[in-house]
Amino acid sequence: MTQVPRYAIYYAPAQGSDLDCFGSHLLGYDAYSGATLAFPESMTQAVPDWLELTQDPRKYGFHATLKAPLSLAPGRAETELLAACETFATTSRSIPVFKPVVHLISGFIAVVPEKPPDTLLTLAADCVRAFDAFRAPLTAADRGRRNPSRLTPRQLAHLDRWGYPYVMEDFQFHMTLTGRIPADRQAGILAILQRRFAEIDLPALSVDSIALFRQERADTRFRIVRSYALNGRAA
Repeated sequence: MTQVPRYAIYYAPAQGSDLDCFGSHLLGYDAYSGATLAFPESMTQAVPDWLELTQDPRKYGFHATLKAPLSLAPGRAETELLAACETFATTSRSIPVFKPVVHLISGFIAVVPEKPPDTLLTLAADCVRAFDAFRAPLTAADRGRRNPSRLTPRQLAHLDRWGYPYVMEDFQFHMTLTGRIPADRQAGILAILQRRFAEIDLPALSVDSIALFRQERADTRFRIVRSYALNGRAA
């Protein structure tokens, strides 16, 4: 089967920012440059299997999903998607701002809002709708990989309509730092990451940009094609 690129619309912290450095070094990958990064030495000393624990999120880079990975629909081109990102970014909107914290979610650890503002849910829903025309139809294999029997009826409806179950009311902003961690190790690793996050002293996070990511083939990592500052003001 011919492999084709996949694209995603993510939030990624500004290149070189404290949050970008925090997440990228923990994952060992810089999605801006495509470079492999060294893990913080103190992290690998405290968690010797850190390479394995971060294997899954490393593939995607440090990000929060706004429009899940998609293959382009027939007749669509990357240039059109880039233009659509530009149009989306220049549309006036309220910029979501919240206090970021490090928490455990369903067995993995991520940076999440302490209290997600409504503007964040609106931004994510707008992304889902605005870029859906670029998404190739969901195949039976793609649908099966989402384990539909484990989804709620509403999530299943989202999957069939939008190609991804965790959208709209089921959206949860998260910037993943680990893969799933065994239950008996979760508290210890969470405490380490919370201490590290406190060191960057980030009282508020503004989701003031979007980024187009591209994955060339299934066995390669996602990389940022272009990022776009959103036109708006903090709500």
